[in-house]
Amino acid sequence: MSSSKHLCKALILILSVLVTGCHNNNDGGDDNSGGSSEPRVPLGSIASGGHNFTVLAGSTVTNTGASILTGDVGVSPGTAVTGFFTVDGGPGAVSGTIYQGGAVAAQAQSDLTTAFNDAAGRPAGASVAGNLGGQTLGPGVYTSTSSLEISSGDLTLDALGNSNAVFIFQMASTLTVTSGRQVILSGGARASNVFWQVGSSATLGTTSVFKGVILADQSITMDTGASLQGRALARVAAVTLDSNDIDP
Repeated sequence: MSSSKHLCKALILILSVLVTGCHNNNDGGDDNSGGSSEPRVPLGSIASGGHNFTVLAGSTVTNTGASILTGDVGVSPGTAVTGFFTVDGGPGAVSGTIYQGGAVAAQAQSDLTTAFNDAAGRPAGASVAGNLGGQTLGPGVYTSTSSLEISSGDLTLDALGNSNAVFIFQMASTLTVTSGRQVILSGGARASNVFWQVGSSATLGTTSVFKGVILADQSITMDTGASLQGRALARVAAVTLDSNDIDP
């Protein structure tokens, strides 16, 4: 009888160790799934304080065609906005307020400069160059010393199950998305957590589908039918639109 009791105790101890080990393995797996320590790029008054700029330019905002913009539009230090119904009877529609110069647009531009410098100043991440199309990338910082494009194939950004995961693309020169190409979000990725720091100008080709916040030093051009889930923010020059949908 005594030996039977010892055997039962031994079996219970073994089972306890096995169960504990299983729990530890599961906890470790959960902790490591889709983690990203990279903080978001701060946008300041661009997306707070009652303002929600989807388009911001330094010189002009020009629209052709039936563009639909959800949010505010601003320009500073320039003042010219054309092609919108509430400004000049044009075909474009804006759900928010259009700021043609003034203190609100000036503050948004100041915050854009802060955001641009923040994104550009992040420690260099994985080196990328040329065409990003056809790739699937996880969260983190990606750095190009020249231009980037999405041309041969679409780009997939996979947050690996973490909806707070941040993607930052740093490029010294241009960003070009060719006609019909897409940025696809998967694994819980959110457009508001994707930042494109463009050293010069960005061009979204005809009917392309783009995701993320574009922080361009110079200009942003959206060709006919291109759509953007995010923001088109240009520091120095123009944002040019043609029958586009923009929604943050």
